[in-house]
Amino acid sequence: MRKYKGIIFDLDGTLINSIEDIVDSMNEVLNEYGMATFTLEEYKTKIGSGIRNLVKRSLPENTKEEEIDEAVKLYEKFYEKNYLNKTKAYEGIDELLEKLVEMDIKLGINSNKKDNYTKELAKKIFKNIPFIKVFGEREGIPIKPDTTTMLEIVEAMELQPEEVLYIGDSDVDMITGKNANMDTVGVEWGFRSKEELISSGATYIISTPKDLLDIII
Repeated sequence: MRKYKGIIFDLDGTLINSIEDIVDSMNEVLNEYGMATFTLEEYKTKIGSGIRNLVKRSLPENTKEEEIDEAVKLYEKFYEKNYLNKTKAYEGIDELLEKLVEMDIKLGINSNKKDNYTKELAKKIFKNIPFIKVFGEREGIPIKPDTTTMLEIVEAMELQPEEVLYIGDSDVDMITGKNANMDTVGVEWGFRSKEELISSGATYIISTPKDLLDIII
């Protein structure tokens, strides 16, 4: 009998390569403030813990909370304009998801991206994939590494946490899965390093999407 009957994915850096649109939007904010911008590589360590943390990590350390609030609003304005410009599924992801659907594996998404963008991107990029639940950051619900949303998706799948794999590209993802009593898969094609994934407790590491099938089958 198959050990894993469900899979929950992170979105950015796992299913989709969205970093260029994120970088463009945050750099537009910094340009607006007359501040130095960052490179794509530099942003890789700033992404993954929600918009507010991205903005906070991109502004000077002594920035006041109300100034961060304003910068978040500005980022959201720019991202709304940019979020579908360059974002696309990683190579091999479409084929992987189609195969998992064929195998009757239940699928979900749990992201720290704002809920509306998470749902919109999943719908536009993976329109033929029947995800059980797709959740991003929702008002009043803590983001990862809190397990509230993760366990809500597991419950909707009508499975136990140990029957579900969580797949992501960052330490936050590995810690979230571990906190939820789930095995985790760290992906090497995302925004963070293999070393970070290993040190944060990944159960498995994969270098291409099709490698996931070796774990599932």
